[in-house]
Amino acid sequence: MTDLPRTALVTGASAGLGAEFARQLAARGCHLILVARREARLNELAEALSAQYNIRAATFACDLADPAAPQALFAHTEAAGLQVDYLINNAGAAGPDFLEERDWAAQRRFYELMMTSCVALCHAYAPAMRQRRFGRILNVASVAGRIARGGDVNYGPAKAYLVAFSEALHATVQADNVHVSALCPGFTHTEFHEAADMMEMKRATPGFIWYDAGTVVREGLRALEKGKPVFVSGRLYRWLDPLLQSVWTRRFFRLNR
Repeated sequence: MTDLPRTALVTGASAGLGAEFARQLAARGCHLILVARREARLNELAEALSAQYNIRAATFACDLADPAAPQALFAHTEAAGLQVDYLINNAGAAGPDFLEERDWAAQRRFYELMMTSCVALCHAYAPAMRQRRFGRILNVASVAGRIARGGDVNYGPAKAYLVAFSEALHATVQADNVHVSALCPGFTHTEFHEAADMMEMKRATPGFIWYDAGTVVREGLRALEKGKPVFVSGRLYRWLDPLLQSVWTRRFFRLNR
């Protein structure tokens, strides 16, 4: 972080990792643009962080599964004269089962949310970052995007795309002091699993594989500042990641579902 006040746009900011990104960036002196569907929760968080850290916090309620939402958000920030120095693409969902959900519209909305909206926001804000010779873009991916698994035809592949996209964009803009990073958390204590009806799975897994949102965000922001295009959060998952990339591990996952 520089001594100049920066502004961070955080999507999916009403809860979970998004709210934690907002808190930690506000604590560092960043002004905020908070984006999510739940306007009341956004406003509540904006008021609390503004009062606690003496920063400005604007809100914009939208559903990034709507193809028109990224451009509407960009137009809003342009009209309001809001400069975006940090772009945190965090909004996401577990998504529908690829084969069981026969409504293609539901599948398309998932892809819009998980991939297209992130790329659209990078397309909107990265050019000005290059011109100013400062920018930070963090795309929240997942350890699930590091290896293909039978049965996961939506979530993991969407996150894998974010990893590949982030690496390529970082290589393109890093010379202009714009850092792009794909943050790959493992299991993290947030509202995500409750919203996705996955609490039974969470209760059945050992506690040592779960990390606090504060740790994930703190590590992610540190990696972003250091210019790491891909960062796996959590010591356990950083130890496992080389195994996940092994051709033998990948063969095992193909054979065992």
